[in-house]
Amino acid sequence: MVADPLSRVFSALADPTRRDMIARLAIGDATPSELAAPFDVSLQAVSKHLKVLEDAGLVSRSREAQRRPVHLEAEVFDLMTKWIERYRRRAEARYRRLDDVLRDMPDSPPTQEGTPS
Repeated sequence: MVADPLSRVFSALADPTRRDMIARLAIGDATPSELAAPFDVSLQAVSKHLKVLEDAGLVSRSREAQRRPVHLEAEVFDLMTKWIERYRRRAEARYRRLDDVLRDMPDSPPTQEGTPS
């Protein structure tokens, strides 16, 4: 079963190593070797991580002479942003309604002397 694009993106970003790679690619294109440098993993492991990111549409690879740079496909973040924004707006609307209800509530009765507040 093939997951929907949003699920593939969130799944790909669930791994901290892949998130770090995305953060690095946000600075600029990098080769798999450059992406592997900060990690204690093999180039083969980095290649597997890149395959997951590529399958999710988050990165693409090209060939420039002997280099094979990896490029961040930032448009995919629009898909995530739209999804997150929709639920953020819903949550904010609920909080506004709660604020309205609390604002319209009568003040709490004064406490009697000798009873804890």
